[in-house]
Amino acid sequence: MKTHNNFDERFEFTGSVKTWSLIAIVVGVLVVLLGFITGSGERTFDNLLLNGYYFACVCIAGVVFCAIQYVAQAGWSASLLRVPQAFIKVLPFAAALLVIIVISGLFLTHTGTIEGKETVMPYLYKQWAVKGVTTPGSETYDALIAGKSGYLNIPFFLTRMLLFLGSYTILGLLLVKYSNNEDSLGGMFNYEKSFKVGCIFLVIFGFTIPLFAFDTIMSLEARWFSTMFGWYNFAALWVSGLSVITLVTIYLRKQGYLSWITEDHLHNLGQLMFGFSVFWTYLWFAQFLLTYYANIPEEAEYFYRRWEPEFKPWFWLNIVINFATPLLVLMSRGSKRGVSILKTACIILICGHWLDYWQMIMPGTIGAQSAWYTEILWIEVGTFIGFAGLFTYSVMTALSTFESLIPKKHPLLDESLHHHI
Repeated sequence: MKTHNNFDERFEFTGSVKTWSLIAIVVGVLVVLLGFITGSGERTFDNLLLNGYYFACVCIAGVVFCAIQYVAQAGWSASLLRVPQAFIKVLPFAAALLVIIVISGLFLTHTGTIEGKETVMPYLYKQWAVKGVTTPGSETYDALIAGKSGYLNIPFFLTRMLLFLGSYTILGLLLVKYSNNEDSLGGMFNYEKSFKVGCIFLVIFGFTIPLFAFDTIMSLEARWFSTMFGWYNFAALWVSGLSVITLVTIYLRKQGYLSWITEDHLHNLGQLMFGFSVFWTYLWFAQFLLTYYANIPEEAEYFYRRWEPEFKPWFWLNIVINFATPLLVLMSRGSKRGVSILKTACIILICGHWLDYWQMIMPGTIGAQSAWYTEILWIEVGTFIGFAGLFTYSVMTALSTFESLIPKKHPLLDESLHHHI
């Protein structure tokens, strides 16, 4: 670790991390190709959606983090804003990749079984996008889905997704642009513009993120509905995003960068991870409890699927990892200031929320299969490795494009450099 602050030093993306991230991307591509070649196309598409959604959500969390700091006029975080800003730079690519996955999954078809009948169906969103599902008299007709067709139809669905991701991306890139302009010009003009854009983003984000979650994930099981699902997804997005921001910050410090980031900054990040993990748990329990005691068949089916023997261990492991781990590990002051402990907690939460998304997707799409632990698990692991490499490579490349790893003329930078709690 360097003992002085060099605000003009640029990040150089070289070494083993670059090599391993490229290897991981190759592994991911090969696994996806093998998934289709071996006849596991639907499962492969589900994993592409899972990881593409996770990738996009973590990048969106970068916009959320920056917007909150500007709107709150927070000073403690000013010196680490380049990390979430790098996530924002990657968001256009992550959003485009997610859209490509969704469009491909909607328009590419395969033969599957619906209620014992062989049917041609799309790889993704088969409950509402299969041909004839809204046509009375059709073999695939479903009156419940037909009643939702005004909202769940392909043109409106894709339009919403493009609007949501487009607005997040444009407003996020504006925050990065104004931050760079601030370094060039100084003064308060660009900071004030960042404040306004942050306000606009948080209003738009607050109203649309539940819809984004409803569309991308909940509509995979279109017969089921939960008004809490959108906020439950937001909590997962925010905790996983905070964990990745913290992990990247710790990595950069270890490499000799961000020498101005102290235990006090890490303490704040650890507090946010801990607090919002409890919030995630509250939403998880509330959604589960309401469904349990209401005992409405259309709703109870969601959790019934996740209590089948193939999924039940993962169902309970999900709550153990994402609640018990931050509760037991991050509660004390010392653990939030200990780099090794905090790094371990970040890795656990990142994997834990991948499992959370996996639980949201797989039981309702692929369903229970006897080959989970043998022939098929390699698709999950390999696709995750590929997207982890893709995220690492793209974020580190984005970091290397900044003239400096600190917003040198941020009006609250001095407060961040002297932050102490």
